[in-house]
Amino acid sequence: MENFTVDRNFTGEISRAFTSALQIGVVEFLSGFNLFFSITALLSNALIIVALHKAASLHPPTKLFFRCLAIADLSVGAISQPLFAVFLLLSATTGMKLEFIFYTDKLSKASSFVLCPVSVFTSTAISVDRLLALLSGLRYRHVVTLPRIRAVITFFWLIGVSTGLIYFWSNGIAFLISFSLIIFSLTASVFFYSTIYFKLRRHRLQVSPLTQGQPNRRELPLNIARYKNSVSSAIWVQIALLVCYIPLPVVVMLVAYGQIPGSQSAVAFYVARNFVYLNSSLNPILYCWKIREVRRAVVEILRPTLCLSPN
Repeated sequence: MENFTVDRNFTGEISRAFTSALQIGVVEFLSGFNLFFSITALLSNALIIVALHKAASLHPPTKLFFRCLAIADLSVGAISQPLFAVFLLLSATTGMKLEFIFYTDKLSKASSFVLCPVSVFTSTAISVDRLLALLSGLRYRHVVTLPRIRAVITFFWLIGVSTGLIYFWSNGIAFLISFSLIIFSLTASVFFYSTIYFKLRRHRLQVSPLTQGQPNRRELPLNIARYKNSVSSAIWVQIALLVCYIPLPVVVMLVAYGQIPGSQSAVAFYVARNFVYLNSSLNPILYCWKIREVRRAVVEILRPTLCLSPN
């Protein structure tokens, strides 16, 4: 068997990351930060998955999308984030074999290439689902069915797994594919939510008090207030995802144009990855805050343990 040889770029990244005690302190802080939030992501998303199972009033296809998102976030907390935390801690520790550190980082990144696209694609699919609910009318429940949603989610996971496998062959190609797909998905989400906003605005301007109680037969007689709440929930999830994912491409561009010195680029990438992983801990908070059915189910689950009073 051939001896393992550590990538020279990786060796240079490690050596550049620790040019000062301050940078070592930052890396150690990020390690503890990620370890803590990996636990919160794991536990909170497990709670959300159980709560979604109990929230019977949610439309099943929409609930399946949120369940897929929670599973991806749980996997980040169980795999990617703790591996990243261990990698950072080992990198700041003297006497550790570079091969072991390299493997840890490689596995963390590979799992990220699988899970992060799934999260982004699912968030985009939720925006499409909300738009279809507005446009399809009475045909919505015939268009958006569980078998079709399962097929879409399976396709998302196949793309994620394929990107993760490509990473072991070529880091650059995997990053280019993942980056392009994520940018496309985020742009598409902005377009879909903008379309929803303008459709609702036009509907509000067109509907007069005399015709408010007489919806067109071809349109779904939506409870507009409830629909707006569901769109608001999805938008907050999308905003959190944007805020957490934007630092990474920003760092990539700043490094590419020489705005971040080489001695600081590794730490800058670590901080950006930290934001990406943090999204997995933020989503359960947003579900509980914005989705009443999920919040009630979570309270029901936690009440025996925390002695919570019913809402």
